Amino acid sequence: SGRRVSVILGGMEIHPVTPDRLDDLADLFVTAPATRGCWCMWFINSAEQVRAGWHDGGNRRDFESLAARAGPPLGLIAYDGGVPVGWLATGPRSRYPRAIGPRTKILRDRDAAEDDDVWLLPCFFVRVGYRRRGVTAALVAAAVDLAAAHHAVAVEGFPIADDYPKGQDDFVGKQRRFAECGFRCIAQPSPRRVVMRRDLP
Repeated sequence: SGRRVSVILGGMEIHPVTPDRLDDLADLFVTAPATRGCWCMWFINSAEQVRAGWHDGGNRRDFESLAARAGPPLGLIAYDGGVPVGWLATGPRSRYPRAIGPRTKILRDRDAAEDDDVWLLPCFFVRVGYRRRGVTAALVAAAVDLAAAHHAVAVEGFPIADDYPKGQDDFVGKQRRFAECGFRCIAQPSPRRVVMRRDLP
């Protein structure tokens, strides 16, 4: 359900994003230029749409419109002491056309017949001051629970490979964080990226 709550660690709660939590998400996203402009539409809208909506609030409007009508929620918000401190986008792979489209090589070898039944974790954001405190791992664990509640058969991510130098794509997560949450590496489409998967019972 959209109101499902996972309480992780002392004082931290994770909630699916619902229309009544969009102000909390805005409070989190405004803390960094990338999230303030993108509003996590990079893998959903075309590059042209994202660029056009970066400065005029279009990406936020698109996200809020989608959140109002989405089936499974668009992602999860982590709170520490009531402060929104982390975000993880999630949902069926079919929600993210730019992640699975013909121009993208990372998931090109996937079974496309699974796109509605396998969930993807394409994007993370943690507020400055709360990083390296387990927020990302808690979000992944909660996303697995949410995917299972929506009858997904597996959950996947495409994080940065452990042996690749730190770069600008850290928003997709890190391989070791997925591994710590029970994911296994099923492909390495480039030196930079791996595909991690956790099958669900």
